[in-house]
Amino acid sequence: MAGWTQNQLLHELEPVAEVELERHLKAAKEWMPHEYIPWTEGRNFDGILDGMPWDVTQSKVSETARTALVVNLLTEDNLPSYHREIYQSFGADGAWGTWVGRWTAEEGRHGMAIRDYLLTTRAVDPVALERERMVHMTTGFESTFDVDMLHTVAYVSFQELATRISHRNTGKFTDDPFCEQLLARIAVDENLHMVFYRNLLGKAFELAPNETMKAVWDVVSDFQMPGSTIEGFTRRSVQIAMAGIYDLRIHHDEVLAPVLKKWGVWDLEGLDDEGEKARASLSDFMAGLDKNAARFEQKREAWRARQASRAAG
Repeated sequence: MAGWTQNQLLHELEPVAEVELERHLKAAKEWMPHEYIPWTEGRNFDGILDGMPWDVTQSKVSETARTALVVNLLTEDNLPSYHREIYQSFGADGAWGTWVGRWTAEEGRHGMAIRDYLLTTRAVDPVALERERMVHMTTGFESTFDVDMLHTVAYVSFQELATRISHRNTGKFTDDPFCEQLLARIAVDENLHMVFYRNLLGKAFELAPNETMKAVWDVVSDFQMPGSTIEGFTRRSVQIAMAGIYDLRIHHDEVLAPVLKKWGVWDLEGLDDEGEKARASLSDFMAGLDKNAARFEQKREAWRARQASRAAG
């Protein structure tokens, strides 16, 4: 890494991690997941308690909303895999280790709260959900990048923001005020996590600009959401994109572009040949993604027009 070992880089950036951890702890507001669940809507399911079996007519949300909610929850469920990834990248010492523990604790309540909401309101099939959880967690999640600080922080800077937007938009799409309120609160956590990682990598650009630029290019060019290992993810992601919950336009305009601008990647000076090559590739990729997003929007509008015509006919 051009003179920097992984341990040296972690050591040099630990003061930054300490500052960002302190900022996070001051900004984070305590909240209780159980307060966001409409428990009075709950009742026993069939099984050992001999309650009422689940039926799709009991769900107050649409099929697309159910798809998005299940994808969001299964993504959160894989926390043990994510914990392993950042632990291997950061270690357990000092501010790094403290952050790993705090981040894991905050992320843990997201899955618990979403599951409590879904089961209490009978929004989704509990049997299918549990079976999918077992399959998804058994598969786990493994980064396609090197498990080092730069690649890990670059990835989560984008991923946390993407997750925040996905939760927020899913909540709105359900038309259920309880769900929207819960997912909006979870989105606040995700945003604070994004800020920690984004600011950290911003300092990495100052310390090791060429290596950081190359790590960002690696991540952006092959970015996959952590839920991509969910069975049927491609089909489900298309359904989610058609609904406008998360699509290429959002990924380009609301996730990649603002973070890259915050890091000042387009104005960074003093890059070597490899760094410049990575930035040029990044620029070309963003331009191509913008075109692909425009094409998808056109196709979606045409599809929506056909659907409206059929409904009116």
